[in-house]
Amino acid sequence: MYYKTTYTSPVGAITLACDGNTIIGLWNEGQKYYGASISAEMILKDDIPVFEAAKKLLDQYFMGKNPAISELPLSPIGGEFRQIVWDILCEIPYGEVITYGEIAKKAAAKMNKKTMSSQAVGGAVGHNPISIIIPCHRVVGTNGSLTGYAGGLATKVKLLELEGADMSQLFIPPKGTAL
Repeated sequence: MYYKTTYTSPVGAITLACDGNTIIGLWNEGQKYYGASISAEMILKDDIPVFEAAKKLLDQYFMGKNPAISELPLSPIGGEFRQIVWDILCEIPYGEVITYGEIAKKAAAKMNKKTMSSQAVGGAVGHNPISIIIPCHRVVGTNGSLTGYAGGLATKVKLLELEGADMSQLFIPPKGTAL
């Protein structure tokens, strides 16, 4: 059985999902792939301890602090490759960014492969079911382009600014620009 609750944040309404013990989802309202990893109905239930812990972590995060992701039990639903990519996302330091290509190199090494497609990594990053907590907003294009955030580029910018990321080399590319 899956449960959900809502959290009001500076970037809008957020839905949290859990299996009763671990967080399995976090989506901004209207986010691409909203709830896509959940195969059953989510029942509204606010008084679950893991939701209380997640809300405390989010409170700290939105106050500009760097809460430890490891303090919250997470169980994102996805295949082996996506799990590897999501684990790499959890290693990105607060306030810093990494490129899709850098993640591809790390994923290839973890899978004992010579190379890995940056596009495949982009797909896994985009389908991250626990956004913000698993920080997919910290991933940028090789040239510093702010692309590919399922919660919207304006939200990605707000999250990076909140973390104090160096935005001087980052930009939103014009529509239609291939990267």
